[in-house]
Amino acid sequence: MYSPFLSILLGVIGPWQIVLVVVVLLLLFGGKKIPELMRGLGQGMKEFKDASKGDDTAGKDGKG
Repeated sequence: MYSPFLSILLGVIGPWQIVLVVVVLLLLFGGKKIPELMRGLGQGMKEFKDASKGDDTAGKDGKG
């Protein structure tokens, strides 16, 4: 799937910006808290995808 916004965003963000973001995250949350945050983010994204798939099927049935 092609996303023009994503391609623009990736064109603007370089390796040094990514390093800067990682360093700031380490300073703010520490090394032990980051895996917990990423796990929660991943679970939230999975639940969102599951919910959006459920909404699509309900709309096709005419019951949603």
